[in-house]
Amino acid sequence: MRLFAALLPPDDVSRELATEVDRLRQLPGSDALRWTGRPGWHFTLAFYGEVDDDVVPELSERLARAAHRTQPFALALRGGGQFGHGRVLWVGADGDLPVLRLLADRAQAAGRKAGVAMGEHRRYTAHLTVARSRSAVDPRPCLTALDAFTSRTWTVGELVLMRSELPASGVPGEQPRYEAVARLPLGRAG
Repeated sequence: MRLFAALLPPDDVSRELATEVDRLRQLPGSDALRWTGRPGWHFTLAFYGEVDDDVVPELSERLARAAHRTQPFALALRGGGQFGHGRVLWVGADGDLPVLRLLADRAQAAGRKAGVAMGEHRRYTAHLTVARSRSAVDPRPCLTALDAFTSRTWTVGELVLMRSELPASGVPGEQPRYEAVARLPLGRAG
């Protein structure tokens, strides 16, 4: 199964983001983007790719240990950015970013120790993808609008092991499906 470790914003923060995305979709050039639906809004901490079913229990156990060693922390959605000359538009994070990076490093290490081929390690950039494009798009109108966006701050209390299934139908606009495989409480949250 295709797995990744993630943090999910609470429902009220997702509603705030949905309002902001509705505004972004009205901006010039936004019709060239494929907008991510609310079920796909998450901060990926570590991407594991295809993981054999027999590896999932050890991965879950190692992630549970990583979560337990990390205390709950404050996080908010703030601002935005882009990767690949406008191919990916994202919303950033604000709050206790050193703890967020530490948890991402621990999620990466959990994958490696469980035997998942993790590939090259890069410095973690906290981002929640809101849109993609197959070709370069001028993201400046969206980035300018996102400069003023900040959600309410919440306390992150769990790490989630997520499963994703990519669309197979070929229907334009179909979104991946996401399912929580395990919800792992942070530190004293559990």
